[in-house]
Amino acid sequence: MKNYKEMSMEELRTEREKLLAAYDEYQARGLSLNIARGKPGDDQLDLSMPMLDVLDSSATLTASDGVDARNYGVLEGIPEARALFGEIMDVDPSQVIIFGNSSLNIMFDTVARSYMFGVMGATPWSKLDKVKFLCPVPGYDRHFGITARFGIEMINIPMTDQGPDMDLVEQYVNHDETVKGIWCVPLYSNPGGCVYSDETVKRFAAFKPAAEDFRIYWDNAYIIHHLYDEEIRIPNIIEECAKAGNPDMVYQFCSTSKITFPGSGVAAMSTSPANVEDILDKMKWQTIGHDKINQLRHVRFFKNLDGLKAHMKKHAAVIRPKFDAFLEAFDRDLEGRGIASWTRPRGGYFISFSAMPGCAKDIVARCKDAGLTLTGAGAAFPYGKDPEDSNIRIAPTFSSLEDIRIAADLFSVCVRLSAVEKLLAQ
Repeated sequence: MKNYKEMSMEELRTEREKLLAAYDEYQARGLSLNIARGKPGDDQLDLSMPMLDVLDSSATLTASDGVDARNYGVLEGIPEARALFGEIMDVDPSQVIIFGNSSLNIMFDTVARSYMFGVMGATPWSKLDKVKFLCPVPGYDRHFGITARFGIEMINIPMTDQGPDMDLVEQYVNHDETVKGIWCVPLYSNPGGCVYSDETVKRFAAFKPAAEDFRIYWDNAYIIHHLYDEEIRIPNIIEECAKAGNPDMVYQFCSTSKITFPGSGVAAMSTSPANVEDILDKMKWQTIGHDKINQLRHVRFFKNLDGLKAHMKKHAAVIRPKFDAFLEAFDRDLEGRGIASWTRPRGGYFISFSAMPGCAKDIVARCKDAGLTLTGAGAAFPYGKDPEDSNIRIAPTFSSLEDIRIAADLFSVCVRLSAVEKLLAQ
């Protein structure tokens, strides 16, 4: 397969005509495909339908501590739910707080509490002249949306194949007291699928923050979302922080949003006992407790961590072929052409694609005109600004496998067409 950058002008023009013909065929098909968000497909949602039968009208709705799940109370969550999430995050149940259906909601509220009330007695961020967050890029657009909403300055931190550029992170965290947090998706990062190395995790734990209220926002969204039989694990950040003398430095988040029903899941955070006390003290004026019936439903459906892992293998069997469809199309149509690179994730929900600089917005627009909606170019960067206009997040889970194959082929055509026209323009 010839590298486009080595083609003559005549060869590029011939390639352009061929690609335009293919593109016109896709446009004529009247497609309506959408891979903009990392949502579970119907075939995944069907896996959890038996959970709805776990609690019928004759079921006992009493938690293990005797609390009636139908009533008020238990701000921290029922004991069996805390125990299950403690297993997932490998922490003591006393370090777990159970919330509603969304870990994003927890993260928003955690930032909001810090902004309004401060962290463990520190000055509320709203009273400070400047607050900064470090943002590994490409990263999760909704993380950046939270911090932008509060007017927090965001600083790009380049990602490597081991995690964020830790030399740069340490320079900011250890020397700039206005840096109050860093967003992290440490296992199968969004969108790159990166797994933080052991060294990276230990360097996080060993920070010596200039700000007393600095916190690591450890969004472990894909902690059990393996695509293959291997169960990749990373060091326990809460344990490592405690060993390094920084027990209060990290908030860890996870949920069942992509495990059961996104709109009706259970979310949790884990952190140090001191942080738990501080958070619950502020939460008690916000709610009298989250949905304990749903917590009970999830626990009785999965029973334990082994039951949850067995369920996740069913998810992997459904979505792995969809990832493969994109990767096969890229290998067939783009490998060796010198115009793109992409990740090969072992878990999570996304593929991170890097086009020729200056082409991402054009590719997304061409796909949309042919009936394929993608995540907006630049979405994986703070303020929606990709300096290279190169990154595109691929979310292959929601559509059917047949539609994913069509989407992958169309996307590849658009990538090549955009690259050819850019080279011809030069």
